[in-house]
This record gives sequence, structure tokens and C-alpha cells, in this order.
Amino acid sequence: MPRFEPHPSRRTAVVTGASSGIGAATAAALAAAGHPVALGARRADRCEELAAAIRADGGEAVALPLDVTDGDTVKAFAVAAADQLGPVEVLVSCAGEVEAGLVHELDPAEFARQVEVNLIGAHRMTSAVVPGMVARKRGDVVFVSSDVVRAPRPRMGAYVAAKNAVDGMARAMQMELEGTGVRVSVVRPGQTMSGMGMDWDAAAVQAVLDDWVHWGLARHPHFLRPEDVAAAVMAIVSTPRGTHITLLEIEPEAPIETTAPPGGTS
Repeated sequence: MPRFEPHPSRRTAVVTGASSGIGAATAAALAAAGHPVALGARRADRCEELAAAIRADGGEAVALPLDVTDGDTVKAFAVAAADQLGPVEVLVSCAGEVEAGLVHELDPAEFARQVEVNLIGAHRMTSAVVPGMVARKRGDVVFVSSDVVRAPRPRMGAYVAAKNAVDGMARAMQMELEGTGVRVSVVRPGQTMSGMGMDWDAAAVQAVLDDWVHWGLARHPHFLRPEDVAAAVMAIVSTPRGTHITLLEIEPEAPIETTAPPGGTS
């Protein structure tokens, strides 16, 4: 007899932060693989546009109101997703927010808000969805974290603190849920061309980039595409039962060098 039941071919997935960037790309990838997807974000209109596009391509998707800082909307989102698409098999936590600023100059309310979105919001969705997974003895939870956990970046201190906490929460869950059939994984992307940070003013962007260069955190100009991170998420959730990918780090590949190697010819 097999040690583990295989995944069903149809796995209902919920994706937070699905209105743009990594969340939108992940929702599209899950739908393309045949999974019904519930898209949630504060920008509900953007989620509905993506859900409509998925349905037009033959996929199953619904856009539902979601603000991970509001416990009532989180609970309503989880209930509606299960009612419309079936019991949730996959949770991808992508909702995030980052503001540039030196830690000692950052308003405490703004610091708290970034922790609220990136950490507390992730836990709210976890508490709404994971107990059902445990009861059914099957499920995947993927937290989209960041490489700032391994290599903190200046002027992003609140985000760094929150993502470190998400990683710690995930590690604890991995121990707590071992043997339940629910797998918890972390994806740590490097710099990605997503919507986060795109509303910063020019001076803030320049200060951040200058500090990244100063601390050796910008070795080349390439960024990941959201689709690259979505592919990493898909690798995790599609891994056969009996295997648990606990941590996956993904970084943008450097451009191919065009100069001749030492001793070579141009």
C-alpha cells in the first residue's frame, strides 16, 4: 500500500495579494494547472479582471473581497472560497507591503502597519484555512517571504522584521504539523519586478538603491519576474506526497558576461 494518498487532480487554492505581482502570477499558474482559484486582495477590481481572464481561458476562478488586516473579511473570504470552489487544499500567502525608511525615523504606526500586513495578516488567513486542512489530513501552505531574511536590506527595517517573523512562524508550523498531512513551505525570492515599492518617490528609490550598492546587495541589474516566483510555488505544491520542500530560495540570474576570461581572446 502507498504511504500517502496522492493529491487530487482538482485542488482548490486561495491566493492572497492576488491583484498584482507574485500573487497574480501564482493565481494564474495554479489555474493553468487545472486548480480552482480564489483570488483575494484589497484591490478587488484588479482581482476580478484576472479572474475573468482565467475563466475566459477555461479555468476556474473567483475574486472575493479580502483585506488581511481585517479579521472579519478574512473569515468571510475563507468561507466563500470553500462554498464556491470546494474545501481549500492550497493556501499561498502573498499579501505584503513595504515602505522605505530608516528604522529610527519610521513612524511607529507605519512600522506596525507593515507588521500587520506581512505577519499578522498571514496568520489570520492561516487560522481561517489550516484547521480544515488538518481535519482532512491534507494540504499545502506556502508563505512567500523574502531574501531579506538571509540578507537584511537597509531602509526596509519593518519589512525585514516582519518577514523574519513569517519565517519563524512557518518553521514552528512545520514542527507542529508534522504527521498531519499538511505541508508548510517558505519561498524566499530575491528582488522582483512586482508592484511593491513602485509608489515610492524618486528620492526614496535612489536612497534605497544607493544603500543596496553600498552594502553589496545589488551585484547586477536583473530582477526576477513574478512568473519566476510563481513557478517556484508551483514546484512546491505539485511535489508528490511523501516529499516536503520546506524552503526554496530563488534569485535573479546575473547577465551572461561578454568579456573574455583571463588568458582568453575576445
